[in-house]
Amino acid sequence: MRMLIRRLAAETAGTLVLLATVVGSGIMAERLAGGNVAIALLGNTLATGAMLVVLITMLAPLSGAHFNPAVSLLFVIKRQLSPVEGIAYVAAQVIGAVVGVWLAHAMFGEAIIQVSHKLRSGPAQALSEGVATFGLILTIFATHQARRDFVPVAVGLYITAAYWFTASTSFANPAVTVARSLTDTFSGIRPADAPIFITAQIVGALLALVFCDWLLKPQEAVI
Repeated sequence: MRMLIRRLAAETAGTLVLLATVVGSGIMAERLAGGNVAIALLGNTLATGAMLVVLITMLAPLSGAHFNPAVSLLFVIKRQLSPVEGIAYVAAQVIGAVVGVWLAHAMFGEAIIQVSHKLRSGPAQALSEGVATFGLILTIFATHQARRDFVPVAVGLYITAAYWFTASTSFANPAVTVARSLTDTFSGIRPADAPIFITAQIVGALLALVFCDWLLKPQEAVI
């Protein structure tokens, strides 16, 4: 039980800092970019990708550094987490994500409690989230098999790229999506748009699991 509490603390803290980075850097970037959305997105991207490398490096030995209910769901399916542990992980991630958003608001003098009005709807956005999450899961599993110590860098680089090649800017995370619906700043998403994002993320993660199980299975010896 004590070890589980530490793992949950790591998931909460990691997701908190991740969301504080996503939202805080979005606020900072928008304020400094002078209306140039591309520059604002670039600032938001670099901060998020860099922080992911740091957080995963620090906390993976403790909890696996999921910070993402879609990732935790797959570990439950793979029986590397029990259902009870999976539920606890998801709760810790969502709580950490929401508190991280509130912390970012406090640091930048914004109203703590907000609801986003930023429109992110339509089939293209949903497809983007499915693709973004599929790619994230593939990155995690394939890099873990190929070179485990490189996973933090690979995930940080993938999210940095996915911010730009997906129309949705790659949330790829249900906890992130819920939390970002609670900020009416640069990185927000309307609560009405969150369910389709989360659905697409779960579908993308499940498809990636099936693909990875086929792609990454041990190779037969060539005679």
